[in-house]
Amino acid sequence: MDSKANNPRIIVALDFSDAVQAEALAGRLDPARCRLKIGTELFTHAGPAMVRTLARRGFDVFLDLKFHDTPNTVGATCEVAASIGAWMINVHASGGSRMLKSARAAVDRASRPPLLVGVTVLTSLTLDDLVEIGIPHAPIAEQGRRLARLCKSCGLDGVVCSPQEAALLRAELGPDFLLVTPGIRPRGSAAGDQRRVTTPAEAVAAGSDYLVIGRPITQAPDPLRALAEIEAEIGPAGLAGSPAPARP
Repeated sequence: MDSKANNPRIIVALDFSDAVQAEALAGRLDPARCRLKIGTELFTHAGPAMVRTLARRGFDVFLDLKFHDTPNTVGATCEVAASIGAWMINVHASGGSRMLKSARAAVDRASRPPLLVGVTVLTSLTLDDLVEIGIPHAPIAEQGRRLARLCKSCGLDGVVCSPQEAALLRAELGPDFLLVTPGIRPRGSAAGDQRRVTTPAEAVAAGSDYLVIGRPITQAPDPLRALAEIEAEIGPAGLAGSPAPARP
């Protein structure tokens, strides 16, 4: 199989509240062609055991818990997340530089450090939402840009951002800074609760490294076929341009 087998760029979001459903879906996918994301809903139900279970089945696991707390608490939590075998973890960039640096230091102490990425602006938020929470000074893209720069300055591996901001961040932050983009919807799919979305091909063209995709795959009658259709939409050139492999 080609390079996508060694470093797949599609991350399937296991947005389930039930471990049985999540494991059943994982059983219909191929770890050579996708990675998996565990968010707060599934983690609250199944805990660290789910990370270990999926890792034993050969999947890289993005533990999407968006840590945001005091620097010491986030650092300690990142250390635990690394110890259970997560491939990637994330923190809220809005936690500030001391929190981000504490997370970086904790991950670096791990025997197998996961990738560490910061969340800039959730793809469900609009400008009105930012104004509502007291951030009226800039459009969403500028707020995302500011937080992405902060993440890079604190040594994080990349950010979770909207695919609509990927081109801007790629141009400014360079080729080695990872861009992980939710809000991906194949052509013809409903946007759901996401506001700032693009297609898989558009996201890759804009510079996204990893594409987080949930319902278009998880709710499909044949998830592996849905994955194959998204791979076809991206095209061989986009898949071959996968980012550098994760750290060992």
